[in-house]
Amino acid sequence: MVADTLAVEKVSFTYDNRARSVVDNVSLNVSRGTIVGLLGPNGSGKTTLLRLLSGTLIPDRGRVLLDGQAIAGMSRRDLARRIAVVPQETHSAFDYSALEIVMMGRYPHLGAFELEGASDLTISRRAMADTGTAGFEDRRFSALSGGEKQRVVIAGALAQASDVLLLDEPTASLDLGFQFEIAALLSRLNRDRGTTMVVSTHDLNLAATLCTELVLLKDGRVIAQGPTDAVLTPAHVRDLYGVIADVTTHPRAGHLTVVPLGRAQ
Repeated sequence: MVADTLAVEKVSFTYDNRARSVVDNVSLNVSRGTIVGLLGPNGSGKTTLLRLLSGTLIPDRGRVLLDGQAIAGMSRRDLARRIAVVPQETHSAFDYSALEIVMMGRYPHLGAFELEGASDLTISRRAMADTGTAGFEDRRFSALSGGEKQRVVIAGALAQASDVLLLDEPTASLDLGFQFEIAALLSRLNRDRGTTMVVSTHDLNLAATLCTELVLLKDGRVIAQGPTDAVLTPAHVRDLYGVIADVTTHPRAGHLTVVPLGRAQ
């Protein structure tokens, strides 16, 4: 039996300026080595749920467990050693090199006032090699393209040596070529490193290509969850987005594809 890395137990969360819960009584399990996709329309609670999983937000009710331990009782440093976050957009206030951005992933492993050592540099360079960014080492992060920046940020998450990656819209604002590149990279990291991932996305075809399981969120509640082939259905697309869609297995790609046909009446 595959162990659950992350477990969410009846979690609810409300922002101070909201009348209702953004995440409402959500329960889910993320098994080790899986890629779980979070799907839902704008305002469904996907990003908030990722923040709850990362420990940057504390649930009003319920709890989040990491290997059976409540993350609310873990220190920020210990949690960062286990869970890395790849945000939708990354901006640097200073003109760091790509290598310096990746090396920041080593901070949770350093003691107070400790500087990075040779082993930290080796780990960071290995992460850059794994993400195809070794050639960017000396380039300014600000000068990289959107897809290159995203790969460098993912390299930093890998350098963090965490076994769980939380990714918020990893292909947002990228062109088709970079979208394909990032999806292929994440799939390879999952296959070769066994990295567990939770991916929030609006891209149904990315989810169909990449994710082993899906969680569908609407108005902060889970309306379906399970294996991708079982959950990504025309009925669920209609329930989530109010769109009629054709969902079929592509004969050459070998996975589901989603083709929107029109608004549901």
